[in-house]
Amino acid sequence: MPTVITARRTAAALATAALLVPLAACGSDDDSKEAGEGGRKAELTVLAAASLTDVFRTAGAAYEKDHPGTKVTFSFEGSQELAAKVRQGAPADALVTADTKTMDGLRSDTATPTVIARNRLVIAVGKGNPKHVRNLKDLSAKDLKVVLAAPEVPVGRYSQKILDAQRVSVEPVSQEPNVRAVLSKVELGEADAGIVYKTDITAAGGKAEGVDIPDAQNAVAAYPAATLKESAHPEAAAAFVTWLSSPEAQKILRDAGFQKP
Repeated sequence: MPTVITARRTAAALATAALLVPLAACGSDDDSKEAGEGGRKAELTVLAAASLTDVFRTAGAAYEKDHPGTKVTFSFEGSQELAAKVRQGAPADALVTADTKTMDGLRSDTATPTVIARNRLVIAVGKGNPKHVRNLKDLSAKDLKVVLAAPEVPVGRYSQKILDAQRVSVEPVSQEPNVRAVLSKVELGEADAGIVYKTDITAAGGKAEGVDIPDAQNAVAAYPAATLKESAHPEAAAAFVTWLSSPEAQKILRDAGFQKP
């Protein structure tokens, strides 16, 4: 009798094990999908400051190559516009602004930010510098058409700060929503000069030139990056933000002219 009971128990155990095999397989699939959150099977939307347009396209391609199955889509605008999108609940996974002030204003919407790069200002002029702009004081000339970013834009705020410090009064012909719009005005000849980031001149590819501003008169822009708390892919978003501080990403940023964090 004990032999019969033992046999029945063995058969039941085998049957249970057989039933658990497909369940375990399903669990593996789920684990695989979950692991994909770390970078294999996620579509990330990253809101990034306009001055990061070129370098982040390069960085995004490098990240996708190293993380097969992950697609990174960027939305480039002025930091203040990106902040408005976050507050309105636009679907996104990570945010990178061109100043800490904007990021600090979104503390309830983001994880703890990390500064990934820094930048400096430069005076953008047309090819060949036809108006012979040499310094910040030259921007006050009445016959010079100067364009600046709007005061609520980080580069606009930085620009006004350094102009005020040098007691230079400028009446801009227009105030733009982001730094690339300022650069575009100069490239197209719609303005004689503007204040942009040093990296924007590099990105201009010869369409505009830069007049350096001495460090003592300049401002340093910090670029904090953070995941958004409402991200649909929190692990993958965190992996991307962490990667931005990696040697590979930092080299891409340095090559584009950005400074160390």
